[in-house]
Amino acid sequence: MKKLQDKILSDGKVLSESVLKVDSFLNHQIDPPLMQAIGEEFALRFKNEGITKILTIESSGIAPAMMTGLVLGVPAVFARKRKSLTLIDHMYTASVHSFTKNETNDISVSKDFINKDDVVLILDDFLANGQAALGLLDIVEQAGAKLAGIGIVIEKGFQPGGALLRDKGIRVETLAHIASLENGQVTFLGEGDAQ
Repeated sequence: MKKLQDKILSDGKVLSESVLKVDSFLNHQIDPPLMQAIGEEFALRFKNEGITKILTIESSGIAPAMMTGLVLGVPAVFARKRKSLTLIDHMYTASVHSFTKNETNDISVSKDFINKDDVVLILDDFLANGQAALGLLDIVEQAGAKLAGIGIVIEKGFQPGGALLRDKGIRVETLAHIASLENGQVTFLGEGDAQ
């Protein structure tokens, strides 16, 4: 998605060969017109899948999930990383290790919001090692729901997450696929490469 690639090139900051900071538009401050375009793109790519729910993880996945849900006309559900006093039992839970924060969290979703009749699209802001996606996939499986696929805003193709998911036969749609962050430069994989 060229608009997203251009934003990454203009506003993203390469902090190391494995870390890209995009907090000025994606995961701290949010660029609403860009989020709208991201939601429209995911909705277009998954429009024929019969999606009934979008599942993401708090907090960075919420904006793209909301915009995609708005376009598709379906609810966006987010897995919580912290326990809520109102959500004690009746939960699906999974463990997720964060590459960026180097910590493991239990995530949870109320059983009231995903069930065996749902067709779920998993969305997340980043795909690195695939742990968040696997945790969300675990929740979809616990619910007995059908997975439509996984939508990723930015994939770090030089890390194993994308291959791990695709090797399982899962449809993964990535809007900005990064081949490298070497020498402080963002290099995209595929059509419309930018250097």
